[in-house]
Amino acid sequence: MSRCSAIKPNGERCKGRANKGSEWCWNHDPAHADAHRRHGSRGGKRGGRGRPVTELARLGTRFEELADMVLRGKVDRADGAVAGQLLAGARACMRDGLKAREQEELEGRLEELERVLEQHQTSGGYGRGA
Repeated sequence: MSRCSAIKPNGERCKGRANKGSEWCWNHDPAHADAHRRHGSRGGKRGGRGRPVTELARLGTRFEELADMVLRGKVDRADGAVAGQLLAGARACMRDGLKAREQEELEGRLEELERVLEQHQTSGGYGRGA
């Protein structure tokens, strides 16, 4: 197999293997530019992998503080119940939003894998012993 003929931004030649029937590796092949753009456009939209976990932990702490204040009589039980329901709603919205984003991400990745697999099947694949 031949090497990719792309020149990286730092001036070095790419060390990746060129795709069968192409002079570029998958990363530099212009045929995959849309996929690169699509994947790159997600950058920063999730807010980092730690932020949702941190926010869920913050909501958990608020639940504990609220329960403690209700038990000590600092917050009326009815007010505490309503506040607890609102916090639970916020947590559910966050959890559902995370699940939806993860599902969209996985669907996009699956679609891309299916497209690449179909391309390889129609072009004869990688071939054995090549």
